[in-house]
Amino acid sequence: MIEVYVDGATAGNPGLSGAGIFIKGNGENLQYSIPLGNMTNHEAEYHALIKGLEICLERNFRVVSFRTDSQLVNRAIEKEYVKNPEFSPLLAKALELSKQFDLFFMKWIPSSQNKVADELARKAIQQHRGDVKTP
Repeated sequence: MIEVYVDGATAGNPGLSGAGIFIKGNGENLQYSIPLGNMTNHEAEYHALIKGLEICLERNFRVVSFRTDSQLVNRAIEKEYVKNPEFSPLLAKALELSKQFDLFFMKWIPSSQNKVADELARKAIQQHRGDVKTP
């Protein structure tokens, strides 16, 4: 089973945002820092999940277990429902992608267990600002 740790971060709320994705499994560790542009922290969390799902599908991973420290995103995936209509399209996209796996799990974890994804998300904000050179 592939373990996927996702996190979104913003500099301000709303502000420059980034997604961090850390994937463990199949004998490899993959790390992604993805600049997202200007958005709220909650939107960044959803985008991190969506990007993680897309990466896993591109790599043809079939059984995945996602970890997030966002209770909002975890609950939305679990219940397939959001109160805030602004998040409805993001939830719909995440659910559409998640249903393409043979097995998909989502688990909430405390921030202390999501440090690698958090660091990757913060690095993505720096890349967006041009403070860090990207290859």
